[in-house]
Amino acid sequence: MSSSFLALAVLVLIALAYLLGSIPFAVVVSRVMGLQDPRSYGSKNPGATNVLRTGNRAAAALTLLGDAAKGWAAVWLAALLARQWGLPSYVIGLAGIAVFLGHLYPVFLKFKGGKGVATALGVILAFQPWLACATVATWLIVAFATRYSSLAAIVAAIFTPLYYLFGGNIAWRFDGFTCLAIVVISVLLCYRHQANIARLLAGKEDRIGKDKGPAGPRPRKHGGKR
Repeated sequence: MSSSFLALAVLVLIALAYLLGSIPFAVVVSRVMGLQDPRSYGSKNPGATNVLRTGNRAAAALTLLGDAAKGWAAVWLAALLARQWGLPSYVIGLAGIAVFLGHLYPVFLKFKGGKGVATALGVILAFQPWLACATVATWLIVAFATRYSSLAAIVAAIFTPLYYLFGGNIAWRFDGFTCLAIVVISVLLCYRHQANIARLLAGKEDRIGKDKGPAGPRPRKHGGKR
């Protein structure tokens, strides 16, 4: 494989991963189910937690699954093409970062996206399923103990790279590029939660179950003659 083709293949793969990450499932699901735009209430974050504030658990679950699935799909596709095209293994980690950046800064929403918890989980699941299980367990323990979704996400983000590092060559095969990708994603996730960190320190962060969303479906406009 020529170096020019290799560079082009890597760029195309990264671009596809970014575009996949840019799909705003919170907005898409809300529109399909007749709910208000998640950017108009609560935290104004286009993510599953904010969609849950509508009280529509099905919409929140679909948003969560969609955001996680796109993270998993981008890494899975990168791994598949790396094997078929003989691409270097680092493209898998780059695809994970690209799809995550797509969710944080989506081109379809003028680069104003979500905080990336579900998408990060999907990426980690594709990297290493057992690592994803450890991450989810950490989130659940902190969330149930504190009732703070944001704190659970931050703690899980901090511990996930440590899990991967110390579990390498014991529970899974360690890969330097994968480890670097996980660290980058974890740092970005914590950065996106900086406002939550400030509210946690000030004791003003909302706990899980506190409803700040709209009471029901968005009002529909009626106009003209029928």
